[in-house]
Amino acid sequence: MARTGTVGGVPGRVLVTGAAGGFGSPTVTRLREQGAQVVGLDVAGGEGVLACDITDTSAVETAVAEAVERLGGLDAVVHYAGIGIPNDAGGPLEPDALRVIDVNLLGAWRVTAAALPALLAGRAGRGGQRGRAVFVASELAYVTLPFVSAYSVAKRGMSAYADALRLEYGTELHVSTVYPGYVRTGIHAAGREVGLTLEGQVRREEVEDVVGTVLRTLATQRPPRDTACTRAGNVELWAARHLPGVVGAAAARQIRKHAAAGRFDGSPLAAGLVARLIGRATERSQR
Repeated sequence: MARTGTVGGVPGRVLVTGAAGGFGSPTVTRLREQGAQVVGLDVAGGEGVLACDITDTSAVETAVAEAVERLGGLDAVVHYAGIGIPNDAGGPLEPDALRVIDVNLLGAWRVTAAALPALLAGRAGRGGQRGRAVFVASELAYVTLPFVSAYSVAKRGMSAYADALRLEYGTELHVSTVYPGYVRTGIHAAGREVGLTLEGQVRREEVEDVVGTVLRTLATQRPPRDTACTRAGNVELWAARHLPGVVGAAAARQIRKHAAAGRFDGSPLAAGLVARLIGRATERSQR
């Protein structure tokens, strides 16, 4: 029989997107260890994970309905699903930038819309407790770096969507947004393949920092509206919200320094930026 309400402090019935990924998989394991029932969504299906392309509205509606049926209701949704493909902010929207926005932002929107009726209907079975929605964004939602504009737009949009959801459904639903720093997961493979990496440009965190933050957010009686995953992350989040000009200027200085040091010379995508910043053609641009 499906467990409702909370089990060991965490919601009893949870849907996790990106459930086969670097954050989703350990989160699913930990939730199950704590007694929760979990169904995952991912492009790669598996045991307890439904194969689902979250850019396909019909597929999302079908998968979420099956998940709710398996769980016997729904108490919480955790949004991890995402991809990262480097892009030029002045380049074409299609195919890469649009794909990133579709998966990271609109995918979360589709899943939320499909899951919302079950989240709201389950309140009676939770003893009047509100359901929960946890959106895992990124520090790149508020710290802008080059070649990740589509990802930043998607994650900042996710934060705005969470705010709107909270405003419209907050009487029935706890909504939280989590902002991780740089974590070594598979999402960065596309950047490495084209000679670009966020390694060393963004504050480093570990998988446990993110998973632990999400689990605490699910378990606490008063979940945070917005939270980073470490103390340093929360300081950075505050600074970016209250001192955006200062943070932006610091990021610009760092990028110019990296360009001068040749950090971007291995990527054709970066050739134009390097030329604009320091007036030097990269080796790749000269070929």
